[in-house]
Amino acid sequence: MQTMKALVKKERAPGLWLDEVPVPQVGEFDVLIRVLRASICGTDVHIFDWDNWAQRIIPTPMVIGHEFVGVIQSVGSHVHDFHPGMIVTGEGHVVCGRCRNCLAGRRHLCNNTSGIGVNRPGAFAELVVVPETNVWAADSNIPLEVLSCFDPLGNAVHTALSFDVLGEDVLITGAGPIGLMAIAIAKHAGARHVVITDINAYRLKLAEQLGATVACDPRTRTLQQVMKDLGMKEGFDVGLEMSGNGAALNDMLGVMCHGGKLALLGIQSKETAIDWDLVVFNGLTIKGIYGREMYETWYKMTSMLQSGLDITPVITHRFPFLEFEEAFALMKSGQSGKVVLHWSDL
Repeated sequence: MQTMKALVKKERAPGLWLDEVPVPQVGEFDVLIRVLRASICGTDVHIFDWDNWAQRIIPTPMVIGHEFVGVIQSVGSHVHDFHPGMIVTGEGHVVCGRCRNCLAGRRHLCNNTSGIGVNRPGAFAELVVVPETNVWAADSNIPLEVLSCFDPLGNAVHTALSFDVLGEDVLITGAGPIGLMAIAIAKHAGARHVVITDINAYRLKLAEQLGATVACDPRTRTLQQVMKDLGMKEGFDVGLEMSGNGAALNDMLGVMCHGGKLALLGIQSKETAIDWDLVVFNGLTIKGIYGREMYETWYKMTSMLQSGLDITPVITHRFPFLEFEEAFALMKSGQSGKVVLHWSDL
């Protein structure tokens, strides 16, 4: 039996284990990918910490990780559009293909989704198997590190482009990696002002590098003051909630213009309460976002990168996969953007 190195949630306890596991079997509609780079996601940190969500969702043992780029090693007997040697990345949500939404082309709304690195073996490994339907042929001119971040970049693109931002004033709450990417996307798509809030000074500096008009710590500067300084008179047109913080969401609701539109990617606590009068009487639209639109989002992010979108400032640290514990500690510290693990060379 052939084996490979992988990062495994081996026990139902905090931490990850570097282990030797069997090389995954390749089905007739599958693609076997040798992982080159993989980036760490907040979901991976939840699994590492073994919080309540992870304890409910993650089976053990499980190879985790879902943000990656690699080179095709082999393909199943019924795969015709991909071949060994191609640089590819993958959509982490494996859908059923049979439900109403899947049959209607709304695969991102499938209610039978299985997550790579969550419900099925993931990409923090030397090799990963992905269904042909989830493989994305990458533009080899895009840097490998950026390609490894296509999954979170897709979240940012889906959120930021849910509403028209051309000439609009955009507020982003939460300067995590996805919020930071959303700055560059909104600016690339023609937003006038892009304001982002967070209480992490390190990430607010990254936000400035990515082109934020204002990167604001709401503890020291109110959004009302930011609006006054920018000469804004009626409020923000589009809000992108990336923090999952109830206070940030309520701050956003309080500064939206009448008819404003909000896209919510951050997962709120069940205890979060909002002033529904603001939503109703101001005619606000609220849209929940989960994952990426398959595969319209993938076309859009590829096209934007080809036409000048630059998210490289978000990628702040790189580690060999053997140093994964240091990489996870850095992610948990909040003193980083995206952290990329190096698995192999071309």
